[in-house]
Amino acid sequence: MTVPSVKDAKVAGKRVLVRVDFNVPMNDGKVVSDTRIIETLPTIALLLKRKATVILVSHLGRPDGKVDPKYSMAPVAKRLEHYLARKAHLLPDFWQKKAADYVKKLPKNSLVLCENVRYHIGEEHNDPKFAKSLADLAEVYVNDAFGTAHRAHASTVGVTNYLPSYAGLLMEKEVHMIGKAITKPRRPLLVIIGGGKTPEKISVIDRLLEIADTIYLGGAIANTFFATWGISVGVSRVDHEMIEMARAVLWKATRVHAQLILPSDVLVSNSNQQTKPFVLPYNQVPGSLGIFDIGPASIKELQGLITGSKTIIWNGPMGMYEDERFIEGTKATLRAIANGHAESVVGGGDTISMIKEKELVGKISHISTGGGAMLEYLEKGTLPGIEALKNGHKK
Repeated sequence: MTVPSVKDAKVAGKRVLVRVDFNVPMNDGKVVSDTRIIETLPTIALLLKRKATVILVSHLGRPDGKVDPKYSMAPVAKRLEHYLARKAHLLPDFWQKKAADYVKKLPKNSLVLCENVRYHIGEEHNDPKFAKSLADLAEVYVNDAFGTAHRAHASTVGVTNYLPSYAGLLMEKEVHMIGKAITKPRRPLLVIIGGGKTPEKISVIDRLLEIADTIYLGGAIANTFFATWGISVGVSRVDHEMIEMARAVLWKATRVHAQLILPSDVLVSNSNQQTKPFVLPYNQVPGSLGIFDIGPASIKELQGLITGSKTIIWNGPMGMYEDERFIEGTKATLRAIANGHAESVVGGGDTISMIKEKELVGKISHISTGGGAMLEYLEKGTLPGIEALKNGHKK
């Protein structure tokens, strides 16, 4: 899939509204991790180099349509100033006419950061009036927030009805790398799905059974499939409402080329994880215990699958990685992918947050900034934000 690129946009001397994903982790009013800010810097730098006035817009947390200082973009503005060595004008009440007037009077080539776009209730409702107020700030629109492209919001979809629209460099890379992995993969193609969000992921698994050579399941979603088979998972997290959908996926797996594989052994403890973890076969988990990671035999099997693959898509951890005792399945998966030779696409908020070893990060072909967006793109091959760019580009 191709999208209209910011590289082709005529932006010199113009005001450019850029949707970014600065939904960064915060603690005590300070940015804890600025990875998402860093990822958008190439697009911002390109626009500034081409003498555009850049107006950034993002959400942060869930203020539910109300102004809440806890979710202010002010700490993000400071971090931007650090990286770009220029003032970032923080714009409150950006939906009001006075904000548009203010931006128009700024010197050319200025940098502006709107306050939290979710301070206005019209954002998540894709309100046309609110979308028009965003468009009034600028003359060109760029979307560089792949992580929110699955949301049909005013700043991702509605605004494209009023401005010529383009994909930023990060968005363009995401679309290319994920699209290539599902449309033109080097085979064998291995898909590894872990974590929770069972309803979203079951739909993706169903779709990828038609594309992948092997799908390996871990994490909470594997528990749901075990339960579908009537296998006891004790106090493990199971999405019981998804049992019927999982059964349909298992039926489909018997009729397609792809293999669907579940862990052969698991790491267990009691419900509050006070019992010292130990390994059991997948079908011998007693009612008083729960599954919190894949076991050593499963790790070895998954490592073998990774070594034998030429394209790998991974979304979601193999266990409760927040606890060091249950992180080995996820870490081993990461190490095997990073040290292998396959083209790799890794995504999902939980997966990304545990990738702290920089030498491993550099060995992964593409780390997606989208969790839910990546899943939906894998399933449907497009996203509302991507389709909006195509339509907006025609203006």
